[in-house]
Amino acid sequence: MDAAHDFILLGGVLGLLSIFAGLASERVGAPLLLVFLVLGMLAGEDGLGGIAFDDFGAAYLIGSVALAIILFEGGLKTERSMIKLALWPGLLLATLGVAMTAAIVGAAAWLLGSTATDALLVGAAVAPTDAAAVSLLLRRAKLALPDRVTAVLEIESGLNDPMSVFLTVVLVASLTAPGGVSAKDAAIMFLAEMGGGAAVGIGAGYAMLALLRRLKVEPSLYPVLALAGAMATFGGAQRLGTSGFLATYLVGIIVGNHDHQAMRPVERFFETLGWLAQIVLFLMLGLLVNPHELLALLGPALVVAAVLILLARPVAAFCCLPPFGYSLRETSFVSWVGLRGGVPIYLTTIPLLAGVKSGDLLFGAAFVIVIASLVVQGWTVGVAARVLGFGRKST
Repeated sequence: MDAAHDFILLGGVLGLLSIFAGLASERVGAPLLLVFLVLGMLAGEDGLGGIAFDDFGAAYLIGSVALAIILFEGGLKTERSMIKLALWPGLLLATLGVAMTAAIVGAAAWLLGSTATDALLVGAAVAPTDAAAVSLLLRRAKLALPDRVTAVLEIESGLNDPMSVFLTVVLVASLTAPGGVSAKDAAIMFLAEMGGGAAVGIGAGYAMLALLRRLKVEPSLYPVLALAGAMATFGGAQRLGTSGFLATYLVGIIVGNHDHQAMRPVERFFETLGWLAQIVLFLMLGLLVNPHELLALLGPALVVAAVLILLARPVAAFCCLPPFGYSLRETSFVSWVGLRGGVPIYLTTIPLLAGVKSGDLLFGAAFVIVIASLVVQGWTVGVAARVLGFGRKST
């Protein structure tokens, strides 16, 4: 019983510290999710807390639940006007852009001595931007951006996880499956992941919308219904071999863009729950890391991070956005605000759980790259906006 009480006490203390640290971060302009991540590291085995946590199975479970909540909330906040403005450029950046980023980062990791598959695994893991990090950064920066710039960043970050998951799963299968994965098998997996995820998401979205419109229950139960539906959608899609990430995001879009009696309580509930999911996710990821184990990876990982930030992301943005009429300034800003967050670290738990020998190295490298992205890009978004001629919103 004492162990249970200690766990509850620890959770409460870490939650309180996260709130206080978040308030302090506003004064120095630190990216809030970076603060949560560092707080988790300080509480970990190498830090002041001395908490030993290395259960990657539990981390995958907690991360999946947290990301499903974050994506559902992101879908709720994705307005129809944003979709009309930037669906196709956002979708291109979330698919082709992710593939290009993964290839360029993978090439850099290969040149630094990794095997080809391990290098591509690093590229696939760190390719997606983070929905929580991007959304939070834009809200706190209060920049006067063109609507289509904000829209493409939000839509891309909500849609690019499935592509990275697909690439990661294919590469892991090529290392672990007898005979590897053929091009035909990979194409079938891609169609199942994307097409199946979209079909499940649209179907589940309209089913949930019908329930929210027709069921007469206590108002406080509508958010519970939405949460249960989101979890069922994510888990069901994953079990069917499709993308639970895409499906859950689409359910959020459908529920958030149609009138129903539960709109206000559902939105307010998930805004709160989304914060909780972000705090839990980043604290947990911080706990998983032992900083002393990252020292040997620091140099190569920082080089790969530089390639990601300064080459891979800009190449992807400048290949995908100008055909849709985005200007040089707009494309440059999108290329800089490509924050990485919890998803890359979460994705590296997949090779670890699959028994890939280099899993620990992949996890550590992704962690360093995420930290570098949050520090460099997260701390300089205001500077980048001023350099590119975007001011702040008038208050």
